[in-house]
Amino acid sequence: MATLYVVLLTLHNINRWLVVLAGAWALFRGFSGLRSGRAFTAADRRPVVAFVGTVSLQLVLGLLLFGLMGAQNTPVFAGTRSSFQWEHLGLGVLAAVFATLASALSKRASGHPAKFRAVTVWTVLSLVVALAGVPWWRPLLRLFTL
Repeated sequence: MATLYVVLLTLHNINRWLVVLAGAWALFRGFSGLRSGRAFTAADRRPVVAFVGTVSLQLVLGLLLFGLMGAQNTPVFAGTRSSFQWEHLGLGVLAAVFATLASALSKRASGHPAKFRAVTVWTVLSLVVALAGVPWWRPLLRLFTL
């Protein structure tokens, strides 16, 4: 079980940086599209899909970690205030919901500016919520260690 925990924790940690990169890419495309007034194309959709995918994977990895720790009766964030595990979980779910809204609302929006606005607003909200839920006191890059 300890090996599975270390592998999941490492994947969750590495994917955190993929979420940040995909979110930055989506924001870059969203802001540049809003500023330029150009048409929303498949090239603008790709970073949004990548962002939603990485955030969703992050949520799944986090839920697996949460379940694994619960099965072992181990506190998720030992040494910190006990409410942080629930804040971390809730903010992760909320970030995934906001990322999904960025994709869904940009797909349904009528008009190119509305599509770019939906991507930009919901991606910003998702990233802010995700960054608020990061345990910044833990190692920023953890590769197969505890």
